This record gives sequence, C-alpha cells and structure tokens, in this order.
Amino acid sequence: MIGGVDASFVARTFASAPTQGASRAQKSDAASSGELSEEQKKQVEKLKKRDQEVRAHEQAHVAAGGNLIRGGVNFKYETGPDGQRYAVGGDVSIDVSKARTPQETVRKAEQIRNAAMAPSDPSAQDYSVAAQAGRLAAKAQAEMAQNTQESQTKAAGISSAAASAVKAYQAAEEAFSAVAGNLIAARA
Repeated sequence: MIGGVDASFVARTFASAPTQGASRAQKSDAASSGELSEEQKKQVEKLKKRDQEVRAHEQAHVAAGGNLIRGGVNFKYETGPDGQRYAVGGDVSIDVSKARTPQETVRKAEQIRNAAMAPSDPSAQDYSVAAQAGRLAAKAQAEMAQNTQESQTKAAGISSAAASAVKAYQAAEEAFSAVAGNLIAARA
C-alpha cells in the first residue's frame, strides 16, 4: 500500500508455465504416488528456485528496514505438481510517514531507500518506494533550509537591534558626559 503510513515492497510476481495436459487430479495422483513426469520435475525445480529468490528478496527488505517494517512478509504461493506450496511473489510493508523532526525524517528516508534497494534485484515497486523516500528526504531538507533561513533572519534582526541599542547607549553616554561637563564647568 503506497501512501499514508505504509508502502509495500512487492517482489516481481512469477507466472509459472502451466502444466500441459495435466489436470489437478493427475497432479495429485502424481504427487501422492511420487511419480512426476520430467516436465513436472522441471516445473518443481523452477518453483523451488523462485521460492528461494522470493524469500531472499523479501528478507533483504526486512533486514534493511529494521524497525520501520510493519508486520511480516506476505507471500503469494503456487502449488506445484508435487503438491507443495512455493512462494512466487511477496511484499513487505514499511512505514514511510514523516518523523518528528526534519533531521529525523532525512535519516528515516535514507533507511527506507536502503530497505527498498536492499535486494540484489530490486523490482519496479522497489524503485518506486526508493523514489518516494527521496521525495520525503527532499521535503525534509527543504524544511531544514527554511528553518535555517528563518533562524538567520531572526539572528540578523537581533544583531541589528543590538547594534542600534549600543549606538543609542553611546549617544546617551556622550550626551550625559556633555551635560555633566557643562555642570562641572558652570560650578567652577
């Protein structure tokens, strides 16, 4: 789910080649008797390989995402001709909301991007989440720049006010000295 609080890393889905000419009953019979055709054996090997790829892909997201991961991995399964279920796709949800401060949001966005790009073969969805993290970081950096500019403007205003106060004090001191000098001269 992209948006709001969560984004999903979705592994590429895998559409296995349909078993040609084998009905579910035939698959079930083949699985229960332990006799698979060469084509079915190839399909099982392909499903086993895909299962390993999908699990490694999603685990990479989880490992890099750390405390930002929401829930566990959701797998999409396909039952092979041997009757076993194999993961052929999956997704992981991650929190992509703003953090409390712009600085924390920049760090969080970097972790989101790292989690999205963690697998050795990122999917299109992974690239999309990484781009979303980049936009989140850019907004936070713009907010930090604006805060810095506002702080500098306030500091410049304070500096200007302080300089004016010093000048006014110096002028008052000079005026006081002149008046005091005139009073001393008048008494003498």
